[in-house]
Amino acid sequence: MTTNTKRAKLAPLLVDVAVPVGGYYLLKDAFGMSTLAALGWSSVVPALRTVWSAVRERRLNALAALILFVNVVGLLLSLVAGDPRLMLAKDSGVSSAIGIGILVSVALGRPMMTEGMKPWLLKGDAAREAAWARLVAGSADFRRAEKVFSVVWGVVLLGECVVRVVGAYTLPVDTMVWLGNVIMIAAMMVGFLVSGALAAGPMTRMLLAETSRADRTATDPTAADPTASAPTDRTTVTPPSASALAVAGAAAE
Repeated sequence: MTTNTKRAKLAPLLVDVAVPVGGYYLLKDAFGMSTLAALGWSSVVPALRTVWSAVRERRLNALAALILFVNVVGLLLSLVAGDPRLMLAKDSGVSSAIGIGILVSVALGRPMMTEGMKPWLLKGDAAREAAWARLVAGSADFRRAEKVFSVVWGVVLLGECVVRVVGAYTLPVDTMVWLGNVIMIAAMMVGFLVSGALAAGPMTRMLLAETSRADRTATDPTAADPTASAPTDRTTVTPPSASALAVAGAAAE
């Protein structure tokens, strides 16, 4: 897979996640839009992408649809006037909705976080991409690690949601305004460390081993089957008969 192909695979992830999240904070903080307006305008790009993907590819992009759903929920919650603690708790609703969506995708056998992880493990290497396909088809351990990666992120995001909701209703509002971001960053760090140790790391090792095995097979076909390198001598040795031994003995005398 070339660098351009890798970028093409990452582009949808950026559109689905970075644009709505970054757009929301940019419109709200830099341009002074209201929460309602910022949520609405930041949802336009993922909404258009979701519709376009459904029409062109005849399939619904799960991540894009989830982000769109989260923004719609945020818009509805923004209509509830007044309580600043509710507005702080609303921000954690994004994490919970994404976390639940990730866990549901695992239960359905289509781990949502795979698309975000895969480009980083393959590193634009065609051999690794082929190894990935073989492992997905033939390795239960690899498929299990793939699911674990998404489960870790689903649990981490739900945990972040719980902590931020508790903080929103127990700590001073001014404290939670900055502490909410600290909690989010800490959750991301935990997610990277745990998912790397339990899933991404083992998957990388399996990919490297499978790629190496494929390389050895390409240069030496017998490497794939150790028994093929051990030729069997099928020559049948017939022991000498008694008469032959007698003749040989007489000749020696």
